[in-house]
Amino acid sequence: MTGKSDTARKPDAAHEFGADVLRAQHEARVRAELAAADRLLPGSDSVSSAGAHLATIVVVKGLPGPAEASGKPAMSGADGEAARKALGALGWEPDAAFFTLSRPGSSTDASRRATRLRFRIEAVDPEFVLAVDTDAAADVAEALGLERLPLGTVVRADGRRVLACDGLEASLSDGARKQLVWSQLKLATPPATVY
Repeated sequence: MTGKSDTARKPDAAHEFGADVLRAQHEARVRAELAAADRLLPGSDSVSSAGAHLATIVVVKGLPGPAEASGKPAMSGADGEAARKALGALGWEPDAAFFTLSRPGSSTDASRRATRLRFRIEAVDPEFVLAVDTDAAADVAEALGLERLPLGTVVRADGRRVLACDGLEASLSDGARKQLVWSQLKLATPPATVY
């Protein structure tokens, strides 16, 4: 007899399910929940989302712009490029953002739009929600049960920080508005690292 147990030691969950496997499972769950959210509002899958499913910030745009209208994913035009640059300048990791539209289709049912958006936010489960225009601000407020979402003020809702800006896409061709939106975006700082 060797003195060792006859039963082999079973690997713990961390070894059995490596980080890559757990990440893939979590991303699959998020994709399934996003698809379920889109089924709540027929036609809302006409503009696909973009970015990381395991994001720490969700960027919400209200209506489709030229890029989305041409069949590209949410925030894939000049406004998306500007948003990505701004988030990077503020210290967000490149893969930290998930981009979606609150009004991707022609539905006028505000309640169903809000429910869909809430489910999309909950699926990704970010620390921060950024509405980049007034339509998105109204939709995010309704989705999160806020009376309103004031522009340029960070509020807390459901354990998340939430901020609305005054028209990122419109600001790209208006210097004064661009300065206003940038001053608002500066409030979208990433969370402090906790050890």
